[in-house]
Amino acid sequence: MSFQARLGLKRIRNRDAILITILCLIQIAAFKTAAEAQNNPNDSIVKVYTVRCTFDYFAHWNKNAQELISGSGCIIGSDEILTNAHVVADAVVIQVSRAGAAEKFIAKVKAVAHDCDLAILKVDEARFFQGASPLGIGELPKLQEEVTVYGFPKGGEELCITKGIVSRVEQRRYAHSGAKLLCCQIDAPINSGNSCGPVISNGRVVGVAFQSLDGQNISYIVPAPLINRFLQDIRNAGYGGVPSLEIDWQPLENPDLRAMHGLEEDASGVLVKHVFPGSPAEGILQPGDIVLAVEGTKVACDGTIEFRKGERTQFEHLIHRKFIGNSVSIDILRRSKTIKSEIRLSVPINHCRLVPFDQYDMEPKYFIVAGLVFQPLTSNYLKAVWGKEEYYPPNLEYYYRFAVPEQDRREVVVLTMVIADRTNVGYHDLENRVMISVNGIRISRTEDLIKAVEESQNRYHVFVDEQATEIVLDRTKLPKNVS
Repeated sequence: MSFQARLGLKRIRNRDAILITILCLIQIAAFKTAAEAQNNPNDSIVKVYTVRCTFDYFAHWNKNAQELISGSGCIIGSDEILTNAHVVADAVVIQVSRAGAAEKFIAKVKAVAHDCDLAILKVDEARFFQGASPLGIGELPKLQEEVTVYGFPKGGEELCITKGIVSRVEQRRYAHSGAKLLCCQIDAPINSGNSCGPVISNGRVVGVAFQSLDGQNISYIVPAPLINRFLQDIRNAGYGGVPSLEIDWQPLENPDLRAMHGLEEDASGVLVKHVFPGSPAEGILQPGDIVLAVEGTKVACDGTIEFRKGERTQFEHLIHRKFIGNSVSIDILRRSKTIKSEIRLSVPINHCRLVPFDQYDMEPKYFIVAGLVFQPLTSNYLKAVWGKEEYYPPNLEYYYRFAVPEQDRREVVVLTMVIADRTNVGYHDLENRVMISVNGIRISRTEDLIKAVEESQNRYHVFVDEQATEIVLDRTKLPKNVS
């Protein structure tokens, strides 16, 4: 073959190779575009509009003015929307719209978990879901994993997409409920309205954005394990809550403290301080016990366990993974003897608090007699009257922060105000008085106060507060419909 022929054949081969390469690149780009289209979550993102009306915890016979708030969500399953509980709490009307669409549809709450700040919404009109590709729930993201946050923050109407990385996985207090649960910290900004949106990695939801630190790119997400647990719970027998032992414990990091309680040098654990009344551990754990292990996992002296290689969190995480009705195995040290116990989990987290954290979707409890207004102390009342914690009265702040329930005190019953009337002259300036007894009966709950008043046959009702102040009412001078 001549040199010219060989040169021509080489040119043909080079041209064919270039054409094949171009075709391969086009095919790869097509596949990539198709995959991106298939994994594009935009058509599954939802904006949530809620008109809510909260209860007035100061003047209980009133309700606060209605207000409009908004948040985000995403379509999971064939007809469900995953969002945060805080965007649908105390809702009067809920509407939803798809990203890029103008039409709004009426939605209703199918299930809600205030403790872990999650909710499922349902829309009856099937056409709302047409063309949507439901998003699947992934797993707990790893440290340094890149995630994408979708939502509708204030400052615009269109879908906002931000990226960040997972910088920390730990238990943290949830602002909505006060529960301390597992969460992930990310550096993607989450602004008002952007919360409730899905946090996505590799095409799957690994969390739901729910709170952030003001003025900083530090945000938090409800992680996938809690989402999966919530979904499984509501599909089983209805949501029962995140279970808890409802005990108070102390770290054993001080060597003298460990030695006094008989803990060997190579052993570790935490000291039980209180077993609250109503706790599933009542009669099983005792103050002074040392919790050595939970579900066979060793508890360190700072109260942590290794939940993933090189990562630690508090040992309650092992309990929070379970469901109400499940049992948990506990290894304890009591008077230098190791005991293995099984505890059936029967109550949700914070069930035994003396002063409840914020309550939602329920009317406040109160009782009025002769203009004296009594109610149990709650976070709702404190926020309604004083707003921020630094403004709480010292006596009420102590109960909120530090006091624990006892057998003879399960609530803090407070005389919050006196509605002036001639039957209560001399008491008009009394307010926020913690009550101790009524008609000689010690008060544990609001129901005790009501019963002591309604069943008394004495001429005088005698109310005594913790400062030993007496409030006396003559029953014969009260209206006939008042005890």
